Amino acid sequence: MKLFFRQLALNLQLPAILALAALTGGCATNPVTGESQFSLISASQEVAIGRKNYLPSQQSQGGRYVVDPDLNTYINSVGQKLAKVSDRPKLPYEFVVLNNDVPNAWALPGGKIAINRGLLIQLQDEAQLAAVLGHEIVHAAARHGATQQTQSILLGIGTTAASAIGSAYGYGGLAQQGSALGAAAMQAQYGQGQELESDEYGMSYMARAGYEPQAAVELQQLFVKLSAGRQQDRLSTFFASHPPSQKRVEENRKHAAKLAKGVRNKAQFQRAIARIKKDQPAYKAHQQALEYANKKNYAKAISSVKSAIKKQPNESLFHETLGKLQLQQKNQKAALSSFNKAVSLNPEYFSPKLYRGLTQAELKNYTAAERDLLSSTQLLPTQVAVYYLGEVTLAQGKKQDAQQYFQQAQAAGGELGAAAGDKLRSLGVQQ
Repeated sequence: MKLFFRQLALNLQLPAILALAALTGGCATNPVTGESQFSLISASQEVAIGRKNYLPSQQSQGGRYVVDPDLNTYINSVGQKLAKVSDRPKLPYEFVVLNNDVPNAWALPGGKIAINRGLLIQLQDEAQLAAVLGHEIVHAAARHGATQQTQSILLGIGTTAASAIGSAYGYGGLAQQGSALGAAAMQAQYGQGQELESDEYGMSYMARAGYEPQAAVELQQLFVKLSAGRQQDRLSTFFASHPPSQKRVEENRKHAAKLAKGVRNKAQFQRAIARIKKDQPAYKAHQQALEYANKKNYAKAISSVKSAIKKQPNESLFHETLGKLQLQQKNQKAALSSFNKAVSLNPEYFSPKLYRGLTQAELKNYTAAERDLLSSTQLLPTQVAVYYLGEVTLAQGKKQDAQQYFQQAQAAGGELGAAAGDKLRSLGVQQ
């Protein structure tokens, strides 16, 4: 179990010929601008891709924020208000809040949109929120994701995009079912023109819905400020997909001057985010715990995460981190208790179930371990869960099941893939 704390990386593979053969399309009209654009992906395939990858993308980026369910309801209501006045109002739009500290937001094809808790805390009012969501709605409405996938496929460099298509239509394996279409991967190649297009038309959607368009100017000013003082490791993904610039500030200012004034709804927004604002000291204590852990100062890390739990005992993330730290100190029984609490607080998130399963395996509770590991893969298939499913089923004498799990883990490659290959050889399986 030495690989507990290695990154759960998913090895994406490219089923290029199969995926490309499955696609239909060609010349199409941008539903937002009316301009002609080339796409190998039909509108129905686009919706299917978004639907298939929405939950895995959420799972791979912290899962849904569940401490205050009313916040998700509020965000969805604002998003739906904007979607109704968009150029593709009949897309199956969804809007969720992710439990992630990084100030980010993203859109998958077909109108599947997410905003991180870490961005909401940076905003001041509902108009600024509308600027974020309006921008992401344009990415979906203008088929930017489909355009980028098409370009990647044609250039032969679209491993992630093509894998996502393969996943949506059944070509993919273990890794593709995991987080093949994370938002950063989908948007990392957006060009400046697409970003400016999303700014401009997103502001139009804001005005149609009655919001103050000046908020979009303020949003870009915020991003420029964050970019100037960013911590590269935490914000590089966001700024790769949403490159801020003074040019975007000025362009937004020009567009805002042409649009009708609207509401800010600051009081409503501040009420909606009151819980996460109150819990900021807890999240900061948790971040400090992670920093201590990275420096291998586990005593201070545990002290910090316990402080976070004291401030907000209903945050599953804090209990999960405590459990990981307790595992690091070989205190499996305490870790199991922490993971039990984390699962009870957020039963729809894969990570605490995965770590509880690994802990049960360490304690040789193989039946419970198998149950948790399987449950975690139903939410987000990961190589580490599949590998240890091989371990625990083998320990129970279920050699055929173990063989299948090790074969899946081996196919994903990497260190665990090599370890799975060793297990298969020990079982007498020809490679």
